[in-house]
Amino acid sequence: MDTVVAGPVGAALAQFGVVPRGTRTAVFRDIFDVFLGLGVLVGVVVVSYMLYNAYRYRDGAHRDDDFDAPMLGELPRGSGGGRKLFTSFALSTIIVVSLIAWTYGTLLYVEDPPSPEMEVGVEGYRFGWEFTYPNGYQSDGVLRVPRGEVVRLRVTSSDVFHTFGVPGLRVKTDAIPGQATTTWFEANQTGNYTAQCYELCGSGHSYMSATVVVMEPDEYHEWYANTTATGS
Repeated sequence: MDTVVAGPVGAALAQFGVVPRGTRTAVFRDIFDVFLGLGVLVGVVVVSYMLYNAYRYRDGAHRDDDFDAPMLGELPRGSGGGRKLFTSFALSTIIVVSLIAWTYGTLLYVEDPPSPEMEVGVEGYRFGWEFTYPNGYQSDGVLRVPRGEVVRLRVTSSDVFHTFGVPGLRVKTDAIPGQATTTWFEANQTGNYTAQCYELCGSGHSYMSATVVVMEPDEYHEWYANTTATGS
């Protein structure tokens, strides 16, 4: 799905095709993979260089007699006048700044989603969730959505602070009394996902859950055509 990434940084990154696209699940997985890969790479380089120097300068009969080991507190000689240190700092700066820019552009995409095919109202209450569809149909505890379509959620609360989250779809946002927050997701696999409240809201907090049912598009639209504003 082609989208426009918000902001000049995001737009610039998207132009070169370096910003992950797709569902929230795929985007956050790509972020994790990049950080994991860089972390492993840096770890391998640092440990390898440390072991190389430990082996090269180990004590023993193999060492040259003219090797002048530095004393405690003395800077080693023959290091190129700090060029290695400068190079390492420069490379580290380039990597860190590039990673920050890439992550920022990626999160801009997550915050400014593709144009949604549908928007559902979500209202938290002690201790459950009520969903309101565009046609006025209301469902208590079950949210049905089509696979492969962008769904925007407009979330609020009727009493105290709650947090609506679906770990399987990588979606989470606060439910604030008197205010509305928005988030979105796109499910690419059919099945049932569990939505939970992630804000301690009272004695029934642990039971405040709902089921998100991802259906095939044709099946969903057939079901939706038979709903009315008086449903529950």
